Formats: sequence, C-alpha cells, structure tokens
Amino acid sequence: MKLYDKKQIDRKNLLFDRKALFWLLVPIIVEQFLNSFMGMVDTMMVSTVGSFAISAVSLVDSINNLVIQIFAAMAAGAVIICSQYIGGGNKEESNRTAGQVVLTVLAISLTITAFCIFGGERLLRLIFGSVEDSIMENAFLYFMITAVSYPFLALFSAGAAFYRASGNSKFPMKISVISNVINVTCNALFIYGFKWGVAGAAFATLLSRAFGTVVIYFGLRKPTQTIVIRDYLKIRPDLPLIFKILAIGVPAGIENGMFQFGKIAISSTVSTMGTIAISAQAMTDILENVNGIFSNGVGIGLMTVVGQCIGAHRKEEAKYNIVKLMGVAWIGVLASCLFVLAITKPVTWLSGMEPEAADMCFKLVTAMTIVKPLLWVGAFGLPYGFRAAGDVRFSMIVSVSSMWCCRVALCVFLVRTYHLGLWAVWIGIFTDWIVRASIFAVRYVSGKWLHEDMTIRRKEGGLT
Repeated sequence: MKLYDKKQIDRKNLLFDRKALFWLLVPIIVEQFLNSFMGMVDTMMVSTVGSFAISAVSLVDSINNLVIQIFAAMAAGAVIICSQYIGGGNKEESNRTAGQVVLTVLAISLTITAFCIFGGERLLRLIFGSVEDSIMENAFLYFMITAVSYPFLALFSAGAAFYRASGNSKFPMKISVISNVINVTCNALFIYGFKWGVAGAAFATLLSRAFGTVVIYFGLRKPTQTIVIRDYLKIRPDLPLIFKILAIGVPAGIENGMFQFGKIAISSTVSTMGTIAISAQAMTDILENVNGIFSNGVGIGLMTVVGQCIGAHRKEEAKYNIVKLMGVAWIGVLASCLFVLAITKPVTWLSGMEPEAADMCFKLVTAMTIVKPLLWVGAFGLPYGFRAAGDVRFSMIVSVSSMWCCRVALCVFLVRTYHLGLWAVWIGIFTDWIVRASIFAVRYVSGKWLHEDMTIRRKEGGLT
C-alpha cells in the first residue's frame, strides 16, 4: 500500500496549507515548550530546598502526571469530535458537544479530587511506603494542594482543545505563557520569600491553573469564536452525546492512564534505589520531556488536521498530512535531543544536584539521544493520527500491552535479577519504543486505521 495517493491530493485546495499548518503548530509547540521549561524551572527551584524536597515532588508528580494524562485524553476526545464536526460544516453540533465535554470533565475531575484528598495519605503510602519519612511528609503536603487544582487543569485542557479543534492555537498559547509567568513568580515568592518549601510550589501551581481556566472560558463566551459556550449553568447532561465523547475519551484515557500507572510502578521501583537514583531519574524524566516537546506539539496539531480531513471525507489528504507532519516531527526530535544533551550538564549544575546523580543523569540522556530519534516518532507520533480517524482501541491495546510487557516487566526483571539500577529502567523504555514503532508502522501501511467503525459518522448531512 502507498503511503498516500498523490493523484487524489489537490495541493491548491488543502484544508490546511503550509501557512495554516505553521500557525496551528508553532503556538502549540511554543506552549508545550513553555510548560516543560517551567516544569524544569520548578524542579530547579524546589531542589534548592533539599534532595528530600525534589524527591517528594518527583514522586507525587508521577501521580499528578497520571491525572494530567487522563484529562489530556478527554481533551483529545474533544479535539477529535469537534474537529470532525467542524470539518463537516456542522458548527451547531460542535458547540453542543463542547458543552457536554465541559460537564463531563468537570464531574470526572471533581470525583478524582475528592478521592485524592480523602485517600491521599493511604494512596501515597501504598505506592511509596518505603521512602524516608521526610520525603513522605513533603510528598503528602504537595499532593494535597495540587489535588485541589485538578478541576482547573481539566477544564483548561478541554477549553484549549476547543480552540485547537477550530485551528486557533494562538489563544491557548498566550494564556499558557501568562500562567507560566504567574507560576514561576509565585514559586519565587512562596519558596524563597515565604519559605514555604514544597507547599509554595504547590500553591503556585494552583493559582496559575485557576487563572488559565477563568480566562479561557471567558474567551469561549465570545460569539466570534468557531466554538462558543455560553450559559454554563444551563448545560444539562445529554447522555447519548456523552457516550460518544467517552467512546473516544475512555480508550485514550485508559491508554494514557495505564501508561502513567506503568511509570508509577517504575517510580516505585526507583524509590527503593535511594535518594541519588530518585534525583537522577527525576531530572532525566524532565529532560526527556523537553526533547519530546516538538513532536508532541506536532502530534496535538495533527489531531485537528486529520480530524477535519476525516470530517470532510478527505481520507487521502489525512494520509498526506500524517506523512508530512511525521517528517517534521522527526527533524524536531533530532534537533531537540541534541539541544537537550548540550544543556544537560549546565542544568544539573544549576539545579545543585549531587555530582553522582548529575553524572548518572548525563549518561542516561546520552543514551536517549542515540535511541530516541530512531524510534520515538513512530512509537508516539503515528497514534495521534490514528486516534483522530477514530482508531482509538487499537492504539490503546498496543500501548498498554507494550508498556506493561516491555517497559515495566522488563525493568523489574532486570532490577531484581541483574541489579542494573537505573539502566534497567531505560532498557525497558527503549524496548517499549521499538515494539510500538514497529506495530504502528505496520498498522499505517495496512490502512486498517481508516476502516474502523467510527464513533462519529456522517448521516443526513451532519455527523451523528
């Protein structure tokens, strides 16, 4: 099978020409970069409090990232459904869907927040019970405060998704820029000025997320937007539509959730290796996120592009855009990996890491720089396009199976049997990438991702 049929591509009449792609992708990439950069700044600020503080934040963030990925999955469902409606010219249904997404993510986020607040200490001890008392005490404090911010995070993710579905990624980027400035400013005030330690970092996160949510939903009230949501208190559940949203959001949520559960399992294993290993792994994870920013941004934009192409019944154009943007993502990954390798030693020095932890971090980043450009785009970039076409179950099954069979099981085996320490973690990660990239490449060539029983179908001139 060809990657796409060139004869069916009208380059003069694309839904997204080069200029449109540029202004869709660049703000997303900038936003993703700022979020990761600010996360690195947060870590550096917290690290000045002590190794126990950065270790506590790192452990809790493995749980926070699970929650973030669940909300990101719901946002992905919003992008896919709304972009398909927009591509099909059905603005009214896109607005109605957006209202139901808001209601759904609010209910889910409040439930998760309540669960974390009332069961937080037991949850932390269940996962990280063997860590030092000082780490556990700070981890519990950080967890309780950040849990309060979950509804704001969920609502902001959904609101940003509505803008991206319509091709407007500039506004969410602007809000993220301001929110990150607020976060860093409050970090400096609370950590250095008020001496609140990890609590200061958590409060800064809470305030910045609340700000972003208020602003983005104020913007969605404007009638000039492609997607408009007004009268929030009048939104009532539409169960058939909610089920459609969940049909895409739940598999993506399970995929993201299981991925993060796997990372938590690995973090639990790392937590038994001592403070040095925890610190090295925490910084390596942050740097790995940084060199994946560009391709992640391309993938997020790809969902809008492919979603609108599918909604407009332009399947070959969807294939064309996947091939085109995967090439862009690969160049971005290569450049990002080389950049991160160059800054690793200065970053570890500025963050005040112990020499042993900094040295281990540099070695791991070096190995990552060799492997990631070869595999990462195929392993994580292609599935964005599949999901936008409605092929969410296959991606979920492959990702969950590969995560647990390769990354987690292999890591635990190598740690317990061969005592490889942190290298066991990254051997498992690299194996996971190989398996995913191979399977998803075969899936794309087969074309089966375009022939799934789509959740959103066209019927009588609209999508249903």
